[in-house]
Parts: sequence; structure tokens; C-alpha cells
Amino acid sequence: MLRRRLAKGLAVAERNGQGQLCLGFAEVGKNREVYEYAVLVTSLDAEILSLGQLYRDRADCENNFDELKNQWGWAGFTTRDIKRCQIMARIGALVFDWWNLFVRLANPDRHLEAITSRPLLLHAIAQKIRHAGQTTLRVANPHGKAAWAAQALTNVAIFLRTVKENAEQLTDEQRWYRILSHALRKFLKGRQLHPPPRLVAP
Repeated sequence: MLRRRLAKGLAVAERNGQGQLCLGFAEVGKNREVYEYAVLVTSLDAEILSLGQLYRDRADCENNFDELKNQWGWAGFTTRDIKRCQIMARIGALVFDWWNLFVRLANPDRHLEAITSRPLLLHAIAQKIRHAGQTTLRVANPHGKAAWAAQALTNVAIFLRTVKENAEQLTDEQRWYRILSHALRKFLKGRQLHPPPRLVAP
């Protein structure tokens, strides 16, 4: 059994819709702190805290597949042709990867699911204005977090412009590794990804 303290309060219903008693795994402490309990049944011979971390890691992996199915179209295809299904599944996975890297550029600290990040970063109204030989694009975002989205997208644009201007001597592959290093900086902790050395035949 594992216990963790909840940051927020908890409302517990004693009975479900059919009038049956519910099994609750929550406890209120002496100082009104709320703890949640989890019961893990396993045949693994490991220390209890390691089991808890393994369980959380597994849940994180399953969340990715749930997101691919329900938010990126992996729930099924309308053809029985395996080749076409494979092509569409790969395209979906590729766009999923690209979107997650883009969102990590905007917010490196946590994963944002497509169901919330797409409306936040993509749904906006733009107006193109031409005056005195200059073209200006004005973007209005009706989202409640529009200010955060504008700042995040501005930061991404500044970073990509910096890569374009300051890395003219780099190859496309080296630029791509720069972008990956910036997007995954939370996990890399300041390290830079580098392309593997190419083997040259003697």
C-alpha cells in the first residue's frame, strides 16, 4: 500500500448512483491534510518505493497511447488495407512527435496534451495588413490564456530566428540537434545533443 498527500481538498461520495457503498482510499489527517492510498498487487520482488515509481512510469507511458488514440486518430481506420493503415498510423505518430517537440519549445517544464494545447496555440484570428511596402500580421487569440500563448510563441520565434541567423555554418542535421536540445532541456539538464560522428571509409 502506498500513501501520498493531496494538495487540494477532496469530496467523497459514500454511495454510487445505485445506492451501493463505495470503497474510498482517502484519509483526512489530524491537521485536515488529505492522503490518498493506492494498493498495488505484484509478483515483482522489489522495494516498495521502487514499485510505486514503476507504476507511475507505466501510467505515463499509457497516457501517451491514450492521447494517440483519442486525440490524434489512432482509434481506428476505415480501410482494411494494412499498407494504408500503416502509412496513416506513421503519419499520425510523426505529427504527434513534431507537435510535442513544438509544445516543449513553448513550455519545456511539462507535457501539454493536444486537447488543450491545440486550441491554445493554434486557434486564433489573423489579419494581414499591407502598408508602405510592409506586411504586418495581427493575431487575436480568444483563448483565456492568450497572454501566455503569445509570450510562449514569441519565445519560440526568437529562438528559431536565432538558430537561423547564428548557425549558418551548421548543417541541417546540426541545426535539428540544436532545436532538439532546446526543446528537451528539462531532461538534458544543460547538456547539448550532438549528431553521431560519421564513419568515413579509408
